Amino acid sequence: MITDSLASTDLAELVRSAEAAFARTDTPADLENAKAQFLGKSGRVTELMKGMAQLSVDDKKTRGAAINQAKQAIEAALTARRQALADAELARQLKAQALDVTLPGRQRGTGGLHPVSLAWERIEQIFGSMGFDVGDGPEVENDWFNFTALNNPPNHPARSMQDTFYVDMQGEDGQPYCLRTHTSPMQIRYATAHARKHAAALAAGEIPEVRVIVPGRTYRVDNDATHSPMFHQVEGLWLGENVSFKDLKVTYLNFCKAFFETDDLILRFRPSYFPFTEPSAEIDIQFRTGPLAGKWLEVSGSGQVHPQVVRNMGLDPERFIGFAFGSGIDRLAMLRYGVNDLRQFFDGDIRFLSQFR
Repeated sequence: MITDSLASTDLAELVRSAEAAFARTDTPADLENAKAQFLGKSGRVTELMKGMAQLSVDDKKTRGAAINQAKQAIEAALTARRQALADAELARQLKAQALDVTLPGRQRGTGGLHPVSLAWERIEQIFGSMGFDVGDGPEVENDWFNFTALNNPPNHPARSMQDTFYVDMQGEDGQPYCLRTHTSPMQIRYATAHARKHAAALAAGEIPEVRVIVPGRTYRVDNDATHSPMFHQVEGLWLGENVSFKDLKVTYLNFCKAFFETDDLILRFRPSYFPFTEPSAEIDIQFRTGPLAGKWLEVSGSGQVHPQVVRNMGLDPERFIGFAFGSGIDRLAMLRYGVNDLRQFFDGDIRFLSQFR
């Protein structure tokens, strides 16, 4: 409020008028409009200052001091109202954003392995119990390991079955590198390293077995309900002195029984063709009970390792004989978990994936 030292009651009334105008405002914008009425370029205080031009020097001092005191009182009222509006807005926001700390907290969901990862781990565990090593190799391969060393040279018609993605890099043979179409290149890599490691034993006439599986990502230009441009495969290789198709049948049948947790299934071979095995066969299984009972389901390609492939491993095909197989991990996971569309594995739908936790 204005004090009694003011020269006239008009200034006290001006201050009260300003305080009342400020008090009636509800928003910062309204307050700024009210401020302009009193402190703006054409405001009432400014007009009072302009009217002092006709006063004497002594009256100017007295009147000027009184007007300044009134102006300060108005500015103080303005500041107080600004703060009151700011406090009211903050209170409104706090109320709107208030947290009820008595409610239980939002917990993070429990994660889990992807169904393909579950199948992958299960495959490694089962074959590991049979004495198989687990190999791992590059996903970007050169032509030699991905095709030629597996008895699939350039311009071979079988290459059209494995159309893949090539990268802008060439090997020493002038052929481009590619995203591997299968994990079979590790047959050559692993067996070659095995031959170097056991060179002394081989020279002495011993035949140290090659027994390995290679799970991993592979790539082909393919995409539908049962195929994906990127998919997972497990390659199996067993070479020794006297490893036959009988061993392949027993090994794969025991694997399937352990993987699907049932003894109530049978296995059959269907003649087929692969450049890196001879003879070659598709492996089918049939469940005797359950939702898939009575249907033959293709689960793997297989065959006796081709002699030329054994030579490319640095081994003697007269001494080393055995089998190889290649199974789709995604396919096995689909059968185990009853999934009918491969694309569901890669859509990232938490509702679907959470079923496998």
